[in-house]
Amino acid sequence: MSVIYLDNNATTRIAPEVLEAMLPWLGERYANPSSVHHFGQQARHAVEVAREQVAAAMGVRDRQIIFTGSGTESNNLAIRGVLAARPEKRHVATTAVEHDSVLRPMQQLEREGYRVTYLGVDSLGHLDLGELEASLSDQTALVSIMHANNETGVIFPIERIAALTSAKDIPLHVDAVQTTGRIRDASGHSPLNLVDVPVDLLTASAHKFHGPKGVGILYLRRGARLRPQVLGGHQERDLRAGTENVAGIVGAGRALELAMRHLDADSARVATLRDRLEEGICSRVSIARVNGDRVGRIPNTTNIGFEALQAEAILMLLSNHGVCASSGSACSSGSLEPSHVLTAMGIDRRVVHGAIRFSLSRFTTEAEIDQVLDLMPGIIERLQKLQR
Repeated sequence: MSVIYLDNNATTRIAPEVLEAMLPWLGERYANPSSVHHFGQQARHAVEVAREQVAAAMGVRDRQIIFTGSGTESNNLAIRGVLAARPEKRHVATTAVEHDSVLRPMQQLEREGYRVTYLGVDSLGHLDLGELEASLSDQTALVSIMHANNETGVIFPIERIAALTSAKDIPLHVDAVQTTGRIRDASGHSPLNLVDVPVDLLTASAHKFHGPKGVGILYLRRGARLRPQVLGGHQERDLRAGTENVAGIVGAGRALELAMRHLDADSARVATLRDRLEEGICSRVSIARVNGDRVGRIPNTTNIGFEALQAEAILMLLSNHGVCASSGSACSSGSLEPSHVLTAMGIDRRVVHGAIRFSLSRFTTEAEIDQVLDLMPGIIERLQKLQR
């Protein structure tokens, strides 16, 4: 059975060119990049070339890029590292719809005595910037807000948020895991114009843009204060100890370079396929409804709710036909709890429990979308009959 993979917000297929670039560093070029001998310095050079590739895609200096082991680690380093550098301030602001790699650290901070503001969203998934502004004070140590939601794809107005935080001299961390390599700013860089927009820290993850798993990226604005959270060696400018994953970092640099080269064409094509899938399902299945703003979102994502059905049952039947989708973020896909994102949006629980996220990539084909459209009405009808 062939696989139709529509779960690209969870992870993406490694591009063939990326795998090719990685292979030597998994084989004969195995040296430690911290070693002073020539063999080790070959590995060091490869890491620094990848850093330059990432920095070029983001439009920043290569010294502003720190490699970590995952997007989750980058988020934790950003949050914990900033707070460690500003111990006198005990308030943090975030949103109620963040990924667990931000929400769970925030919950831990509350247990440690921090006051955390969780900003709400409306029925389309948009923030109230007035609520954000009202929450800020001279005790606010950090604002951490995602660029695009991983479940709905809704994009938050980071430029306007950055203007608010910058005016009050409050560091801003942006989780850009779902947007890096997928959208670009008017400056031509992905995901934002980090030269002009005062974002202090920004995180990304290679496996979301057809790179390998196990490589996180942290952008650190010049002058931003950050304390390391993993101690040991002097790697990554003393900000993240541990021997670098050379092959993975090489893959990350190559993957982002490729993503930028093909971004405009890929985004347009993927958005067309996403809309075809979305409109086809909604026209063929009467109980289907789209969750979130259908305009201000990343081009590859749609979240569709099926009233009075269970997402797990839909996903199982899709999987039986080789179709991979999701009921939300990959980190919570094993849970039967309803999506915290859709719940925060105030969506009817009968729809929330039956919500499916389809996320496409550059490798998605029109034929695959047509196969899913042929399957969905029968799957939904079968489940409806079982409930009668």
